[in-house]
Amino acid sequence: MGLKILLVEDEPKLASMLQRGLKEEGYQVSVAMSGSAGLDMALSFGFDLIILDIMLPELNGLDVLKRLRQQELQTPILMLTALDSPENIVTGLDGGADDYLVKPFNFAELGARIRNLTRRNQNGTPAKHLIALADLEINTQSKTVTRSGTSITLTATEFRLLEFLAQRPNRVLSRMEILEHVWNVDFNLGTNVVDVYINYLRKKLDRKFTPKLIHTVIGMGYVLKDSVEV
Repeated sequence: MGLKILLVEDEPKLASMLQRGLKEEGYQVSVAMSGSAGLDMALSFGFDLIILDIMLPELNGLDVLKRLRQQELQTPILMLTALDSPENIVTGLDGGADDYLVKPFNFAELGARIRNLTRRNQNGTPAKHLIALADLEINTQSKTVTRSGTSITLTATEFRLLEFLAQRPNRVLSRMEILEHVWNVDFNLGTNVVDVYINYLRKKLDRKFTPKLIHTVIGMGYVLKDSVEV
């Protein structure tokens, strides 16, 4: 069975075209034509990916995103936004969106974004799926994290950020590098989403444990390592 996708899009022609194209690619696609319907479906049924337009009736996409993340739904969310609304991109990323696509877009690009997001949550991960640093253990296949044997629950975006850092231990990573690899942002949007999510990880990984693993290198970025020296 193909991956299950929820498409929340109120333009009938676009929704129909996307649903038909995605089904031809082997995905199972459900469509919601309003924000409230999309919210209900996302919370009631299990989906592997949500494609969420911003301009929607009843509830806009940013409100839907906010409510889904408040409910701790960890499903990857791809936002669709208008070309002239960069502020919506920032708001979406800061609100917990995993990726964005600007309308109008090429269907092949949509397919690539979908594969990128869903591959992170499937078993097609590298054979070497265990990462260990100090007492931190990350299983990139089961998407589980423990520290000192204690299970730590992360959102999909938090996990991707941690995985990116952990695959490059002792290396200082700039905010731009992190934006490019974790959020697929290849230009500076003026968002502080990296700092926000680093703070989320610190609260979960470092607050109750020693040694501290996530370190700030002033003026350069962040590094994951088991000592304070950089």
